[in-house]
Amino acid sequence: METAALIVVLVILLALFFDFTNGFHDTANAMATPIATGALKPRTAVMLAAGLNLVGAFLSTEVAATVSGGIIQEDSTTAHLMPSLIFAGLIGAITWNMLTWLLGLPSSSSHALFGGLIGATLVGVGLSGINFGVVLSKVVLPALIAPLTAGLIAYLATKLAYLTTRRYDGKPDGRSGFRWGQIFTSSLVALAHGTNDAQKTMGVITLALISVGWQAQGDHQPHIYVIVACAFTIALGTYLGGWRIIRTLGKGLTDVKPAQGFAAETSTAATILASSALGFALSTTQVASGSVIGSGLGRRGSAVRWRTAGRIAIGWVLTLPAAGLVGAVAAFIVVIGGGWGVLIDAILALAVIIALFLRSRRNAVTANNAFSEVADSGRAIEVPEEPPLTPRQARAQRARDRAKAKEKGAGR
Repeated sequence: METAALIVVLVILLALFFDFTNGFHDTANAMATPIATGALKPRTAVMLAAGLNLVGAFLSTEVAATVSGGIIQEDSTTAHLMPSLIFAGLIGAITWNMLTWLLGLPSSSSHALFGGLIGATLVGVGLSGINFGVVLSKVVLPALIAPLTAGLIAYLATKLAYLTTRRYDGKPDGRSGFRWGQIFTSSLVALAHGTNDAQKTMGVITLALISVGWQAQGDHQPHIYVIVACAFTIALGTYLGGWRIIRTLGKGLTDVKPAQGFAAETSTAATILASSALGFALSTTQVASGSVIGSGLGRRGSAVRWRTAGRIAIGWVLTLPAAGLVGAVAAFIVVIGGGWGVLIDAILALAVIIALFLRSRRNAVTANNAFSEVADSGRAIEVPEEPPLTPRQARAQRARDRAKAKEKGAGR
């Protein structure tokens, strides 16, 4: 029993570390676009996101219940083995999070977690340990539908924003007044992120507590101390900021202007909040990326960098199986080595985390260099002195040019 208790403590600590990586991995979801447009200064943005992630974590527990009582069949294995398998699954999730952070890829922390848990459970228990109906309905389908929905909403919102303001706003960067709106919408995204992503760690810890009898089998609601610990941990990770991924989302996919940023964040927040209420454990990263691409398509003259989008999409496809593979290997070590296997896993995971962190220091990305043009000028996009002509003005200008050409011809 003492060994089981020690493993549960290790699971809780590792789960909180995953929560921390989730925070800095997903800061970009809320704050990449307002930083890119200069609506918020980098440090102010991540501080605001951290505070709202903290608040959001207390608003709902529907997703936590999905994780703790839906995906993994906790009654399909012994109380002795389940915490070890959760530990192995977390190693898979954290390894993938750290690797994609190093590469600057906005991959899904949620799918990394689910992949790690599924891979570990398949090795330790078999197919009977996975509730594939819940995986399909509350993980896979939202992963396919949510980014497309968010992208479509952002596309339409961007079109509407430019259509309704083009006659009244002469700003050359395209409706810079939307920067004020971005502060509100990005705050809403950060709040929504807390209501969805912090709960996944709550669900994992709750699952571990249920598996050893420290929480009743039918009670899938996280205890208050679990909620508090997860809320503060994800807020701390958010405050430190995942600047590599912020740079990719803020200017790697498309040049984001204020009206686009406002539309993308509105779409992201609406999609995440609706999904949290329904208990869908979707990827906030996929939703945010889909919104940014949709907003880029919605602004005339904007260019989406499809090569970067393709890299991100490949990361999305690989996340679940890659994290699952690492989780499966870690679970195999546990099954073979028992308590010693958990220790070996812990040492290997620590070595991988340290190695990836040291590698990241060779070309560190911080608040000072993630958006150098923002830091230097206060805005992400250089714009001409005069605003571009509207279609009607362009036609009138061409007519005047033709008239002048005729006058010159007649004068000769």
